[in-house]
Amino acid sequence: MAKVVLICLLIVCGIFGVAAVRDSNRFVTVSYRIADARIRKRMRLVLLADLHNKQYGRDNEKLLRQITAAEPDLVVCAGDMVTSVRGKSMEPAKSLVGKLAARYPFYYALGNHEGRLFQNPDVYDGMGEAYRDFLMDSGAVLLENESALLPACGLRIYGLDIPENKYRKFRKLQFSAEELNHLLGQASGDAYCILLAHHPAYFDAYAQWGADLTLSGHLHGGVMRLPFLGGVLSTSFTLFPRYDGGLFEKAGRKMVVSRGLGSHTIPVRLFNPAELVVIDLEPKGEG
Repeated sequence: MAKVVLICLLIVCGIFGVAAVRDSNRFVTVSYRIADARIRKRMRLVLLADLHNKQYGRDNEKLLRQITAAEPDLVVCAGDMVTSVRGKSMEPAKSLVGKLAARYPFYYALGNHEGRLFQNPDVYDGMGEAYRDFLMDSGAVLLENESALLPACGLRIYGLDIPENKYRKFRKLQFSAEELNHLLGQASGDAYCILLAHHPAYFDAYAQWGADLTLSGHLHGGVMRLPFLGGVLSTSFTLFPRYDGGLFEKAGRKMVVSRGLGSHTIPVRLFNPAELVVIDLEPKGEG
């Protein structure tokens, strides 16, 4: 009997091991459609988040090929294309961002890893300054508590630089709409408001502030996903995060959370492949 149990355990471990290797080295494309009367024309948007310098093929050729095949009108980034490890190469992220920014309008908001690099130049030996210079030279529009209006599309895109203390681990933190007003100003009423905000846990605040559509990442899909339970572990080391990935809605406001394109610290994905997110924005009544 013990031998049978041992064999069964080895088989289960083998299945989990194969799934982890497979899911840690592939990505899937997920699509969403969002309609609103303020959107003036159809737009296809590709959302990138949490690449963490991961490569899919040489120079990310597989990922770049899939993005190109989606034929986006613009690309947005919800942060953490790099990883804040001193001396770690940023070339995979720079190569991908540079190629995309040369082809498409590219709007880039910070994650906690870029923020850490930018705020601690001595700790990271100037990596943040070098990456900021690269972003500016690449043609990407870096939004640090700033916005860009796309009047022909009826869109205004905000990039939120979330304070570092909002990323503390092992606890649930608060973020208010008043704090967002202080960082971003009042939400614009002149267009459909898209907020690039790396951490999805503050959806209540984003919705109350006035974001019509929030685009986030950060939680890596919960590292491991289980049927009916979803993601298991957040990047703050809390169990079963609520906003682990997908489309969420609150009082007419929406949030799309990417499960991310890479990993760090816990470099494993189980039943949780990386995601490339494609969003079709349409005037209400079309489609």
